[in-house]
Amino acid sequence: MSTKKNNPPGNPLDECVRNSLQAYFRDLDGTEPANLHDMLVRAVERPLLEVVMEQAQHNQSRAAQWLGLNRNTLRKKLLEHGLID
Repeated sequence: MSTKKNNPPGNPLDECVRNSLQAYFRDLDGTEPANLHDMLVRAVERPLLEVVMEQAQHNQSRAAQWLGLNRNTLRKKLLEHGLID
């Protein structure tokens, strides 16, 4: 498992995600999960977009740059999550 420079081991975000996933599997109590990747991406993506947009003062170009996304891709994601009209 490789570790990126900006995502060191023991990262609190990593630990939070890991702990949440472990709790999710415990709660499933043996039931097989479905569409886990999509569920997790959607759960993380919305708060990520909300916080980044707030920090970027709702400047989509700046937020897209921070996220490493094309502005049109960011706009599409904001629409999908109902964060813009």
